[in-house]
Amino acid sequence: MDKQQKKFQAPMVGGSSLLVIFAILCLTVFALLGFSTVQADRRLADASIKAVEGYYKADSEAERILAAIRSGEAPAGVQCDENVYRYACTVSDTQKLLVEARVENRDEWEILRWQTVSTAEWNEEEYITVWDGES
Repeated sequence: MDKQQKKFQAPMVGGSSLLVIFAILCLTVFALLGFSTVQADRRLADASIKAVEGYYKADSEAERILAAIRSGEAPAGVQCDENVYRYACTVSDTQKLLVEARVENRDEWEILRWQTVSTAEWNEEEYITVWDGES
């Protein structure tokens, strides 16, 4: 009977423990990636809200100026060449809304231009040497 009795061996848990640790690490990494994605989406949404608010604020200001022009008074900053009125409203630090409208009288008017343009300074990039396929 002594030969049949062996020393007590603990169950092998090393492999399953490593698997559990690996699974926990994977879940932690995925949670952190998800969290960083949520933060990036939040920043993008905030920037989008700011851009939309800026545009519609400029749009309503442009509509107010156009209504004043149609009623017969041209606010400061409005240029007039014959019956064509030109003015700009700031959308953001890098954009403005340019408006041109022809106003004949209170009931006859036509919008010639209602366009958002960039006001940021443009710098031409220097050309880099690109391999043309020949040695």
